[in-house]
Amino acid sequence: MWDFFEKYHLSPHKIAAGVSGGADSLALVLKLFEWGKNHNCQIVALSVDHGLRPESRDEALYVGKFMQKLGIEHHILTWKGDKPSTGIEEAAREARYRLVLSWCLENNVKFYATGHHMRDQAETFWLRLIRGSGVFGLSGIAPVSQMKGVTIIRPLLEYSPEELKDYLKAHNIVWVEDPSNQNEDFLRVKIRKFLPTLEKELGLSVKRVADTCAVLHQTKSFMDDVLAHLWENDVCSFDNVGTKIFYYQFLSLHDEIKFYLLSSMIKYAGGLGYAPEADEVLRLVDMLKHSDFSGATLGGCEIFLAQNSLWVVREIKNKFVLSKSQWAEFVLKHQEYRRLELPYKLRLALVNEWMNQNRS
Repeated sequence: MWDFFEKYHLSPHKIAAGVSGGADSLALVLKLFEWGKNHNCQIVALSVDHGLRPESRDEALYVGKFMQKLGIEHHILTWKGDKPSTGIEEAAREARYRLVLSWCLENNVKFYATGHHMRDQAETFWLRLIRGSGVFGLSGIAPVSQMKGVTIIRPLLEYSPEELKDYLKAHNIVWVEDPSNQNEDFLRVKIRKFLPTLEKELGLSVKRVADTCAVLHQTKSFMDDVLAHLWENDVCSFDNVGTKIFYYQFLSLHDEIKFYLLSSMIKYAGGLGYAPEADEVLRLVDMLKHSDFSGATLGGCEIFLAQNSLWVVREIKNKFVLSKSQWAEFVLKHQEYRRLELPYKLRLALVNEWMNQNRS
């Protein structure tokens, strides 16, 4: 735990930790608490009640009582409203991050810690391999990442789940077992139960897979630097709803860079928080190589050519006719657009976003 903060040059004064009551999250908050006492850092525990199981509230309350004994501030965040009948695992994850990140932003907490460990890393590798991910996906769970202005840290990625349970046993701490961890309706659970066979039959251990992810993460870091250079020097962005790059410059890039750049442009403009499936982006990259490309939609965006540039603009579902007076009013408030020649689709997206912000 101590090495983690030194390695990534992190010196937080307050960290929110996700605590479900399971072994990994309890070990996380306890290790952070020990570290925080020696580094002048306050730890706050956040439990999300997804409302998917009758006992979930009791588990969150159990965590609260345990945190109270230790003197750790604790809050329960509740996922309210209707729950989907399919894709529940992904929906729960999105709801969890939405709740905790909102809490962090509202309370000026800049760091959020999760209890992901070595086996989670291995499971993620296999999940993404099944889905056809490239280097970015196969590099696994990042030790440090950014999401909506909050730094997400995962200090336990080098720990096995057995080590974390041994740590809790040594401190006489009882954890909660989530029954969904045994539900083979979830692909992750199927992979988890298959991992021991891979190790026994092929010698492919969880640690070996996690080490592979670490190597791939170095490649991803290089790609990140290349993309950052392109975004800083060659990609123009427009208020989170549009991006552009000179078309012939895009064509001159290596195909791998084309793929990751286009994915990031779509993720930026689409507003969905994630990039489209790799196969769909690769298909679009191939389409863009041809002179007869007439436009496409993907990831909540319209992708088209205009003014010798490749444009990626957020798609407007309920289109309206943009009047000259509406654009003039927008430009009056946003002088940076006064002298720019922009395609109609981008102007429409800019005004639509501005109108939505004003309504909220």
